[in-house]
Order: sequence, then structure tokens, then C-alpha cells
Amino acid sequence: MSFCTAITCMDGRVQLPVNRYLCKRFGVDYVDTVTEPGPCAILADNSDVILVKSILRRAGISVERHGSRGIAVVGHFDCAGNPAGMERQKEQIMQCLELLKRHFRNVELVGLYVDEHWNVHEV
Repeated sequence: MSFCTAITCMDGRVQLPVNRYLCKRFGVDYVDTVTEPGPCAILADNSDVILVKSILRRAGISVERHGSRGIAVVGHFDCAGNPAGMERQKEQIMQCLELLKRHFRNVELVGLYVDEHWNVHEV
């Protein structure tokens, strides 16, 4: 069994396209999913220390216990938890990746954005 990790919105519309994409992208069988409403905004802002630590702890379990091959941070169109537009979310995703680099040095990191047609794009 092989795993990767998605830090993604709780919005159910993004789950299947992201999981399909990540299984191919990382060549894995399963995707461990860490969900929050608008995780890109949460991690980019980095002000809610408890919530940020919770996300990092859950992603860490995936890396340490499941040997996750990669971590993706996902933003998406029409996000209720982060109503920012696509360009702002892409900026936030890049900020998230910088934060994650400090915590997960030996894991490949990728930023994803899911558009209005539910297509997944690397940022």
C-alpha cells in the first residue's frame, strides 16, 4: 500500500477529482485527506496557531505512519471557507508550500487548484 496526503477543503465536490489526480501524480494507491473549510487561507494566514498545528499534526501522521510520498495543498473555485478568487488562492497556496517546507523536508510538496469545471491544475 502506498499513500500521499491532501490538505484540502471539506467541500465534497473536490474530493474525487483531487484523489484521482493525486493517485496518478504520486503513483499511490490511497490519499490521506486532511480537511478544513478553506485550508489555504488558514495555513497562509498562519494566525490560528491551534488550527495550523492540528493540520500539520494530521499531515505528519500521514507522513510518519503511512509513509506518504507527497503532500498537496488544494484550493478551489467557489470555496465557502475561503471566498478569495483564483489568483489570490494561488498566492495562498504558494505561501502554504513555504510553511510546509519547514515541517516536511523529505516529502515532495505540490500546490493544486480545482477550477469551476472540477479540473485539477498544479500551481
